[in-house]
Amino acid sequence: MKINEVEAQVGITKKNIRFYEEQGLLSPRRNSENGYREYGGREVSQLKQIKLLRKLGLSLEEIRQMQSGAHTVGDGMRRHLVTLERERRNLDRAMELCSSLTVREERLEDLDADALLARMEEMEREGTTFQDKQRGDIKGLHYVIPTAITLLTILLMAGLIALMLWGFSIDTEDAPPLPLVAVLVAIPGSIILGVVLALVQRVKEIEKGEAEDAKQY
Repeated sequence: MKINEVEAQVGITKKNIRFYEEQGLLSPRRNSENGYREYGGREVSQLKQIKLLRKLGLSLEEIRQMQSGAHTVGDGMRRHLVTLERERRNLDRAMELCSSLTVREERLEDLDADALLARMEEMEREGTTFQDKQRGDIKGLHYVIPTAITLLTILLMAGLIALMLWGFSIDTEDAPPLPLVAVLVAIPGSIILGVVLALVQRVKEIEKGEAEDAKQY
């Protein structure tokens, strides 16, 4: 079974399936002839188990412990209930703070942010954890900057290639031999290929680092 079929059958994206393979939660066989991964009923069953447990919020490490037999399902759920209880307390404290702000009618510019931040810091010292959305604010920049640099490099190198070819075409008598022309064109061409490969690698690193994206299941 190919990964596209598994994706359709289980409802987990190829990206997540690859991620679980990297994490050691899934080990499909490889075809000895072409090296492609081959998925069977065992992998489909494992992925459904992972999907279930991730939807319940269990960590990858807890799932790994269950798969190895170190923890039973009951062990994992008892440990997870402790985590959920802690998260519920955090949510209750955050809701209390938000509720206290509902009666305040001042505009945002009049809000005493220093006092509220000091209060939140005190609550954090007491063990409360707040949802922090700042990390996602610059998520797009991780992709925009390397993409922009790559596009700029490609444009410069493509312009250099076009300029060389144009120069050689208008003065064919003084133009270098064809093999040398090929070498001269290949230099900026290889730079283009290099920056494209570097961009692909960078995107993979970003996606791997952004674990939240791959932890939807």
